[in-house]
Amino acid sequence: MKDKNEFLKEMENLQVPAADPSAQHQKIIKMAILNASRSAKVGVWLVALPCFFLLSVFVYYYSHANSNWFEAMFNTIISLDSSPVVDFLAPIVLFILPIICIIINLLAITHVQTQKAGEGYKYREFSFTIRIRWWNIALIALSVAIIAAFIIFAMTENISVRS
Repeated sequence: MKDKNEFLKEMENLQVPAADPSAQHQKIIKMAILNASRSAKVGVWLVALPCFFLLSVFVYYYSHANSNWFEAMFNTIISLDSSPVVDFLAPIVLFILPIICIIINLLAITHVQTQKAGEGYKYREFSFTIRIRWWNIALIALSVAIIAAFIIFAMTENISVRS
C-alpha cells in the first residue's frame, strides 16, 4: 500500500510540458508505404519458386548431376507445360511473382515527404527518398535478373533462322 501511495504522489508532482498552440510547426507528411522487413520476407517467398526453377534447369542441363530431386522438378514442369489447363501458371510464376516482388520492395524503401517552404509558405517542397535496405535492394536485383533471364530465354527460343 505504501508503494502505491508513493507512486501516486510522484505522479501528481510530475511537471507537464507546456504546449504552445500558437506555434507554427511545419506540416510534414513522411510516409513509408510498406514495412521494409516484412516486404523482404514476402519478397523471398515470391522469388523462391522462380529461383528453384532456374536452379533445377541449371543443375539438370549444365552440371549433368544425377539428382532425382531436380529431375523430378524439371519433369513436373514439363508435364505442366504440356497441359492446356495450366497455361497461365508459367507466366504467373515466372513474370508476375517477380514483378510483385519488385513493386512491394520498391514501395518499402521509398519515402515521400511534402512540406510547405518559403516565406509565408509560398512553395511546397516534395522530397522523394530511397532508404538503403540491403535485403530489399538484393531482392529487387534478383527479381530483375529472373525477369531478364526469362525474357532472354523467350527471345532466343523464338528466333528462327530463315534461309
